[in-house]
Amino acid sequence: MVNFLKYRFVYLAISLVVIFAGLFSILRWGYIYSIDFVGGTNLDYQINKQPSKADLEKVLKEEGVEIVSLAVKGNDILVRLKAIDVKKENQIKQAIQQKLKTKVVVLKSETVGPVLGKETINKTLIAAAAAILGILLYMSFAFKSFDFAASAIVALLHDFLVVIGSYSIISHFFGAQVDTLFVTALLTTMSFSVHDTIIIFDRIREYFQTEGKGNVEFYANRALTETLVRSLNNSMTTIFLLLALALIGGSTIRFFIITLLIGTITGTYSSPFVATPVLVWIENRRKK
Repeated sequence: MVNFLKYRFVYLAISLVVIFAGLFSILRWGYIYSIDFVGGTNLDYQINKQPSKADLEKVLKEEGVEIVSLAVKGNDILVRLKAIDVKKENQIKQAIQQKLKTKVVVLKSETVGPVLGKETINKTLIAAAAAILGILLYMSFAFKSFDFAASAIVALLHDFLVVIGSYSIISHFFGAQVDTLFVTALLTTMSFSVHDTIIIFDRIREYFQTEGKGNVEFYANRALTETLVRSLNNSMTTIFLLLALALIGGSTIRFFIITLLIGTITGTYSSPFVATPVLVWIENRRKK
């Protein structure tokens, strides 16, 4: 049997470094939000010649629109504006055609109003709160102990902070946007986080039932020794798949896959090295 909990302070230090790095990034740089959350208009145009960015900016400013971002990739123009209506969009298209003397093909055009963006944020927060509450109630009922549920929630919050902090760093350095795919990945991470935790906690509960509530640290190390290899094998199959998708998948889902990858790694880590030490600490405090 391996004494995993002997290094609990090492696990704590690793978690604190990662979490504080992410919190620093959130406070210092924040995020780049997609129009799903803040509203706006995304335009993806293709023209028959490569324009200069300065010329495009001049045309857009003459049309009186507020530019959020503008990128030129070959003959493709990617523009993000404050929300505009269909009439204004047609005027922009015609202005580009006339002033740059080129033909414009619309590849994508989408507009989300600020009201819908605010509604998306509210629904996201409600979904996250509902997920945490559901997990807390389920584990309290399944294990007939609030200690197990509280420990699992601590690990879940750990994974939540790691993912949102890491994504802020990715957003700042690589331009990843917070969109509905990020929310999907975040909620998936929260469910994955509890998956391995339940396996370990269920083994500890079996020891309590068959051998009595003895040395909880001994039971925890024994449970980790028996389940860790299986948990790693299950997680590695997922990690290899996500790595392949991140490397060769399309650009539209790349940051979504990277978020899932970060969530899978931190979820695999937190079950044995965050949730279990917290459970042992709570149980020992209760005995005292």
